[in-house]
Amino acid sequence: MRELLDDLTRWTADQKSVAIATVVQTWGSAPRGVGSKMALTPDGKISGSVSGGCVESAVYEAGLEVIEGGTPQLLHFGVADETAWEVGLACGGTIEVFVEPLTPLVLAFWREVVQKEMSAVVATVIRGDANWLGKKMLLYELGMALGDDLSFALSTMKQALASGQSSRKSYSREVLPPYALGPSAQIELFIEAYSTSPQLVCIGGGHIAIALTQLAKIVGYRTIVIDPRTAFANAERFPHIDQLIAKWPSAALPQITLSRSTALAALTHDPKIDDSALIAALQSNAFYVGALGSQKTHDQRIERLKAAGLSEAAIARMSAPIGLDIGARTPAEIALAVMAEIVAAKNRR
Repeated sequence: MRELLDDLTRWTADQKSVAIATVVQTWGSAPRGVGSKMALTPDGKISGSVSGGCVESAVYEAGLEVIEGGTPQLLHFGVADETAWEVGLACGGTIEVFVEPLTPLVLAFWREVVQKEMSAVVATVIRGDANWLGKKMLLYELGMALGDDLSFALSTMKQALASGQSSRKSYSREVLPPYALGPSAQIELFIEAYSTSPQLVCIGGGHIAIALTQLAKIVGYRTIVIDPRTAFANAERFPHIDQLIAKWPSAALPQITLSRSTALAALTHDPKIDDSALIAALQSNAFYVGALGSQKTHDQRIERLKAAGLSEAAIARMSAPIGLDIGARTPAEIALAVMAEIVAAKNRR
């Protein structure tokens, strides 16, 4: 969604009609994940992707029909389907794509979520009676809801907000309110969770941090460097990062949020700098916490953290020595190993 916003803003400003295609489920080796989006206009403009090129042409044709007729479509492409071979999905995967018109409400919602770095959830009816297809309810992390009344799905939406995981859920006639009933026996919703942009917090501004933050920016992370040593924490060394804080971690960390979208890497080798940051991160919801140093250094670190009151469970969350074991030697190679481990942790691999 984030990567589409500039194009969507420009197209809608030019009064273009827009259809949005969203991957709502995948099986096997599908090339794009759930939530991947493609936007399209009748004059041939396309932004984003739902399959890396395999089914885009078929999705584009469906998008034109949706724009012209206004009725959303749920498309299925599988390796066993003749259609899939025709459009090139011969990689072994199966995907379902929901195509719908873009509305001003949804575009405004996406803009606000991105600009304010908010978590949010959108529930969309993707299967059921035709007059219900595409109805959606938008839920902000603070609890405010907009759009159609899909309150029967509110508890599931709140669960998605807490977990950051998207899902599909069916609601049978027995649990649906009277206004939702029609010929269909059930309504199926795609519950899409939007998390804040992932962020990488580097404790220490050494050579590894320079390379690591460069790699992190390439893969879409917001980057922050914290170091009380101004010889390391200066703009000349880090012109590419989002935020530079030349303070001790104990003073700097309260200025940022260590959320479930945060990775923290302690890179100084200096307990006076690293330890307070590690204590804060290991007690937070950060999805990754790593620390540079040898196994001997880490064993000593564990004893200090225990003495500081951290539980064994909290300490076990830490990755140390930091990074995947790829035989890294140079700062750039170490940064690559660390970033690969962070990506693996984020993707739960």
